[in-house]
Amino acid sequence: MGLLSWIVVGAIAGWLAGQLVKGQGFGCLGNIIVGVVGGLLGGFLASRFFNMPDAVNGFNLTSIVVAFLGAVIVVVVIRLLRGGRN
Repeated sequence: MGLLSWIVVGAIAGWLAGQLVKGQGFGCLGNIIVGVVGGLLGGFLASRFFNMPDAVNGFNLTSIVVAFLGAVIVVVVIRLLRGGRN
């Protein structure tokens, strides 16, 4: 998957995760970073537990869903680590 695809999928997944897990948000660049990390995490988990070796493989619905689920996990972990701080 190309760099531009990772950025677009990451931006969409990060924004969706931010909408689902309510809070302050991370801004545009933060959403992209959270989405890309979520895509990596989601792809790893999908290959590990659901036998999907190329779960995040381009700009498609499967990639966005997998990256979104990974981004939700990343956002929840960030919020747990930050505690009550803003």
